[in-house]
Amino acid sequence: MVNSSQRRNLIVFSLIGLGLAALAAVILYQKREPVITVQTEQVTRRTLTEVVTANGKIQPMVQVNISPEVSGEIIELPVKEGQRVRKGDLVLKIKPDFYVASRNQADANLKSALAGQATAEANLRKAEAEFKRNQDLFRDKLVSGSAFDEATAADDVARAQLDSAVHQVEVARASLASAENELAKTTIVSPLTGTVSKLNSEVGERVVGTATMAGTEVMTIADLNTMEARVDLGEMDVVVIAPGQNVRLDVDAFKDRKFTGTVTEIANSSKGSGQTAAAAAASQEATKFEVRIRVKESEAFRPGMSVTAEIEARSRTNVLTAPIASVTTRLPKVKSGGGNKPAAVATDPPGTNSAALQGTIAAPETTDKKSRELPKPVEVVFIVEGGRAKMVPVKLGISDDSYWEITEGLKEGQEVVSGGFRAVSRDLEDGKRIRKGVIGEKDVEPGEAK
Repeated sequence: MVNSSQRRNLIVFSLIGLGLAALAAVILYQKREPVITVQTEQVTRRTLTEVVTANGKIQPMVQVNISPEVSGEIIELPVKEGQRVRKGDLVLKIKPDFYVASRNQADANLKSALAGQATAEANLRKAEAEFKRNQDLFRDKLVSGSAFDEATAADDVARAQLDSAVHQVEVARASLASAENELAKTTIVSPLTGTVSKLNSEVGERVVGTATMAGTEVMTIADLNTMEARVDLGEMDVVVIAPGQNVRLDVDAFKDRKFTGTVTEIANSSKGSGQTAAAAAASQEATKFEVRIRVKESEAFRPGMSVTAEIEARSRTNVLTAPIASVTTRLPKVKSGGGNKPAAVATDPPGTNSAALQGTIAAPETTDKKSRELPKPVEVVFIVEGGRAKMVPVKLGISDDSYWEITEGLKEGQEVVSGGFRAVSRDLEDGKRIRKGVIGEKDVEPGEAK
């Protein structure tokens, strides 16, 4: 019969054997659990400046499109494209023959009206004298009442005729002024000192005036000493832009130079906002707002040059930051019979459309409307804790080219996973084993041969 001492030894050895078996099982499980190689970076404080990038064209701040107000044939065009002109210089003359004839006719009509006025004045004097004589004779009862009435009527008629003649003179004088004005418009001078940046017509060409329609645009004169960049911004970016913000400009024609500028004007309405409903429905273009940026440097810019603008929209000083590559999106955990578990893994980085991903998640079979609603993805980062990844939801502020501002969720000094892209966007989950290494290196256990 086995004594009590032997029995205790048997129990102890059995427990030790079970412990070793459990340890071996854990080690075997850890060997089989995949290890994800990642890169990490610490959460630190930085100064961030959010930059909004937009493309557009270089244009003069002041430019005038020259279109004649009268129609006719161009007989003089003493300028050429690229020529510099001064304010008041002749730039265009239209054949004036028709307008000279109209002016002469209006002048003749005025002279005729003046002659008619002089005749009316003479007739009035005659009628007034006749009226006075008949008035005296009628007082002395030397003429009949009918004769006196005729004299009175003749005086009234003469006065009315004079009033009509005066008005005709005014009409004729206005017609002459209009004809002279039309004649003067056949000669066009430069309204500013600048450069002929565009010339669309030639001598001998007939042009249409702007009196009744859009007219012919003959040329454009621009002041090339003060230039601006006109860029288009989307509706999500334009709300953070304000006059006075600094801008870095990259003009394609000057690859070796960088320019600076200042936001001067922001459109209040989008491009195409005045279109009809049918035209707006047919247009597939995104909503754009024009922003004007004055260029501080002087250079040989030409209207229409392509430019890329980097607008310094917002700035934050001494804020917690994490690498842009560290932030991704995941769908939040939902409660089920077995406890909390993730609804799904969202692979899109912040700011991208996750509608397609959400559409693949089956809603629970229930009549409760709220329980059928799909969860929305949230921004998360993965921090390093004991060789494993821990998913932490965060709230974001502004960003620059490399870092996000973290307003909630992280503390200074925490170590976050910053790469690689596949690990952050797809592979990592809460509790996954990780190790720091070179991305692309084969995942092996520490101490194994590589």
